[in-house]
Amino acid sequence: MSQTPTRAYPRESLAAHPPNDAPAYASTRLRAPRKPLVILPHTLTELTGPVYGHESVAPDENDLTAGHAGAPIGERIVVTGRVLDEDGRPVPHTLIEIWQANAAGRYIHVNDRHDAPLDPNFTGAGRVVTDASGGYTFTTIKPGAYPWRNHHNAWRPAHIHFSLFGPSFVTRLVTQMYFSGDPLLALDPIWQSIPDPRARERLVSSFDIETTTPEWALGYRFDIVLRGRAATPMEDPHHD
Repeated sequence: MSQTPTRAYPRESLAAHPPNDAPAYASTRLRAPRKPLVILPHTLTELTGPVYGHESVAPDENDLTAGHAGAPIGERIVVTGRVLDEDGRPVPHTLIEIWQANAAGRYIHVNDRHDAPLDPNFTGAGRVVTDASGGYTFTTIKPGAYPWRNHHNAWRPAHIHFSLFGPSFVTRLVTQMYFSGDPLLALDPIWQSIPDPRARERLVSSFDIETTTPEWALGYRFDIVLRGRAATPMEDPHHD
């Protein structure tokens, strides 16, 4: 993820990649591979299809504050940006899905046991397809922090999960968008697992007054750079 296109991190660089086994992030002990990875060559099937849901996205699915009996609780925000390749060219017609906790820091999920209220007017998921310039926009509610039991008094910073599908299912990228100035970032073992501080900052959105709607919603910008249109060294594969 990046705020500007860059070749700062070559594909083989490890500085922008979190390790598979990050000791401070407890669940990676079970997720990390125990043997060397085996690279399987992609055939035409893996590179060209099937696409996933691009044609079935309704025009209002990018507004997470709509479609309910009333307005959701919390601070309304607009998140916008562009999806670009490493040379700065737009990546159009790419499916973006987001999901997040509500303003109280709770997901609508059977496994979420956080003692915080659910919001009947907020389901926390949306999707959109990028336009010809690679642009996208979501209207949503700023998510709250929540405890996650990784260690004593552990809290996740406010974040929004992003999933991008390229030309096929196997080119999917999953990452997280954070907010500038969040004091929990310095304490978060997921964000801190990325070795290079510059790469970590590429996962942080920037306040955007041009996107801000007067008397209605603050705006944030989050541009996404895809390496090889499949994945990026700025990617954060740890996505709790």
